[in-house]
Parts: sequence; structure tokens; C-alpha cells
Amino acid sequence: MKYGLIGAKLSHSFSKEIHGHFFDYPYELLELSLEQLDVFLRERDFCAVNVTVPYKETVIPYLDEVDERAQAIGAVNTIVNRDGKLYGYNTDFDGLYALIRRNAIDLKDKKVLILGSGGTSKTAMAVARYVGCKEVLKVSRRAQKDCITYEQARENHTDTQVIINTTPCGMYPNGGVSPIDLTAFSHLENVVDVVYNPLRTKLVCDARRRNIPAVGGLYMLIAQAVAAAQHFVGTVVPQERVEELYRRMMAEENVVLIGMPASGKSTVGKRLAEMMERPFLDTDALIVEKCGKSIPDLFAQTGEGGFRAMETEIIREVSCKKGYVIATGGGAVLHSDNTERLRENGRIYFMDRSLDLLTATADRPLSSTTAELQKRYDERYPIYCAVCDMRIEADASVDDVAKRIREDFLYEHFGD
Repeated sequence: MKYGLIGAKLSHSFSKEIHGHFFDYPYELLELSLEQLDVFLRERDFCAVNVTVPYKETVIPYLDEVDERAQAIGAVNTIVNRDGKLYGYNTDFDGLYALIRRNAIDLKDKKVLILGSGGTSKTAMAVARYVGCKEVLKVSRRAQKDCITYEQARENHTDTQVIINTTPCGMYPNGGVSPIDLTAFSHLENVVDVVYNPLRTKLVCDARRRNIPAVGGLYMLIAQAVAAAQHFVGTVVPQERVEELYRRMMAEENVVLIGMPASGKSTVGKRLAEMMERPFLDTDALIVEKCGKSIPDLFAQTGEGGFRAMETEIIREVSCKKGYVIATGGGAVLHSDNTERLRENGRIYFMDRSLDLLTATADRPLSSTTAELQKRYDERYPIYCAVCDMRIEADASVDDVAKRIREDFLYEHFGD
């Protein structure tokens, strides 16, 4: 390997895609055990590499020189081999600082909690101090000399104004979990999560649900990669190209359709997938395929509880994907975990079709009669409205509804 990323687990990484977008050098992902890392760094058979968890501190003793910023932070994420000598840098600082500035997050004179005690937490500490925060505390699962515990954070530091997560909690493939419950922190102004896959972690989604501005780590990843490339090959990337790639990668989020049975989710979803040149998934169809039974038969054999368990399993699987149009079953919104997982990598559209245009059918166990359909509508309508990112009136033709969703999605990511 000449250029690439080294770490313990890299299935979550977008680094190959980012470096390939900007630069023409070959960039590989190399998973290494601690023993393999030792051999790799002693052999020095590479030009330059990025370093990710858990090795940002481990690599330092192998380096011949470490620049002042990386020394002060105590963590290295970029190593360059120059004539057999290894030079270490920390471009995570550049990335996190760029993320904070882009989102106009004001840390000056603020109280900041940094979740985690690894190499990236040291970088976050350095950035927080650089921009003039009033007080900054690191939080760890276990009491340490320079860290408080999560329990201490909840009990004694509820006046925290900004939380920065540097742990891998919530990272693909282990989504749907958060490192901390935000309920106690009534003074929160911003939440930053360095995790970039999924695009929005549960922590970010929880904050936004509380109307707290929150952002994930994708822009940080891109900005630090650009800074690393300057050390790799001396290339400077114009800022507008950084913005263009960030918008393009964010636009890879899924288009998720929710709504009542018979509202046209599958039909519109297929047409929308054609318009956007994306693959299409229908969670009900995936359930039928996986269990080998029709939905009425599944209900008859396992009851609604068995069906919902299968539905949640399928939604967890499809929520990890990106770049899809996904149609969900009418009752998918009844389990909050479903919508939370779908939101991590998706924009949720409520296809709001008028009740008098919906049709009760025998193949829908919970809305097989007009009375049942009316009951489901009354029960679910407020939930659809509460969990969606955008409500789309769906009384029009299939093409018109699909076009409205496509136009909103493109505007959301690219504006005019």
C-alpha cells in the first residue's frame, strides 16, 4: 500500500471515496491488528497514510518527527514517509475546526463536554481551547485523572452548553444508540458528533428533536482529508470543491416514504426511483421475501407483535443503506425505533392522501374494512405528521407526487 487509511475496523469509512474524488493517487483501506500495526510501521513500505481509531496515540512512538500541533494534542492521524523517515501530523484539528466554523457554532466563553477519552477527544479539547471556551471537560465511562464520568456529567454539569462526541458510539453498523441522554442538559445550545456514518447518529437526531442544532462528522472527515492530502502530495483543494463534495455525499441519503395503507407509497416510490436513478426497496415486500409468507398469513401465525418485530428487523437493515428510495408499511411509524433508524440515513416524507381516496383491502390485516381504515387513519395521522421531515399532499397523480418529492429533496441538498 502506498497511500491509504489504517485502523482496526474500517467498514464504516468513506475515506477511499473522498480521496478518490479529489486526488489521483491510489488510496486503500487496511485493517490491522496491534501486532500487524507494529510490522507495518517498522517496515515503512508506504508513502503516506491516515490513522484512525484506536491507533492515533499508538503510532506516535514509531515516528521520527511529530509536528508541534500533534505533539501538543498527543494524537496523530496523518503519517508521511519522507526518505524513510516518518513524520506525524494531526489534521483532525483542521477538520473539526472547519466543521465548527461552517455551522457557526460559537464555543467562545461556553461550557463544553467532550465525550470520550481517546485520540480524537484530545483533538476536540485542543480545538475547544483554541476557540476560547470557558470550561471544557472530558467524559469517560470510567473515572480517570483527566475525565469525569457520565454520571458526574448528568449530576453536576447540566449547565453544559455544547456537547462534542468523539466516541464511536452509534457508528455503523451499530446505529440506533447514543453515548448520552440529553434530557438533563437544559442549557444545551449545540451538539457535534464526529461520527459520519450514519449521516445523522441517534445523538444528532435526539438533539434535533429537542430543537437543539446538531451536526454529524462528515464535513470534518472531508476537511481533514483535504488537509492530509496537502501533507501527502502538496495539493491544495479549493473550498468550493470541498462544499460540492459534502453536498453530494449528504445527498446520498435515502428518500423514505411513510403514510397510510393505500396511499401509493410503493407506486410513487418506484416512479421516484426511476426519476432519481436510484434503487427501490419496499419493506413490506422484503418481509414477505424473508419469511416466505404473505402479510395476512404472517399476521395469522404470529399476530401483530410478530409482524412488527420482523418489520423492525428489516428497517434496521435497510436503514444502513444509502442512495435508496424506501417505501415503508403503514404501521412502521408505530415503533419509534423504526423512524429513528430511518432518519439516520434518510429524509422522511409523509405521503398525505385524503381518507376518501384510500381503499380498504382484504390483504391489509389492520385496514381490511372501511371502519378499520378510518380508525387507523385517526390513530396514525398525528404520528405521521410528527415524525416526517416533509408532508407531501398525495391526492395528485403518481408523476406529480413523485416530482414534488424529488424537487423538495434536491432543494434541501442543493438549493436553487
